[in-house]
Amino acid sequence: MAPGPAVLTGRCHCGAIRYEMPAEVLHHALCHCGDCRRHAGAPMVAWAMVPAGQLKVTGQPKVYRSSDHGRRHFCEKCGTGLFYVNEAMLPGMVDIQTGTLDDPGALPAQAHIQVAERIGWMETAHALPSFDRYPG
Repeated sequence: MAPGPAVLTGRCHCGAIRYEMPAEVLHHALCHCGDCRRHAGAPMVAWAMVPAGQLKVTGQPKVYRSSDHGRRHFCEKCGTGLFYVNEAMLPGMVDIQTGTLDDPGALPAQAHIQVAERIGWMETAHALPSFDRYPG
């Protein structure tokens, strides 16, 4: 018997919500838009898109209406952002915050998007000093 399609797993910070998604995604992009930054409290957010029927969720995310059509799903216990749905713009699709994957390195990002809204210093953030932990 041939193995089934590869899946990736993830969860919220507290583990109340877990999910499985296909390892093959339509795209995986780092979004720099102000809406994503504000919601995540981070300079950018990584999103992978899959057909909604291919995402299996255990637990019940809370849904926040972030715009007329945008719906952001998060864990109401710990606040972790997990999924984004916009049926008007992307019918039948779901975006998954890949920072919540159990192995985020298993799905390399493919592009930066919404860079018109990128924080200026993010363009050169890769050139900053790096430390394995905290600087001494």
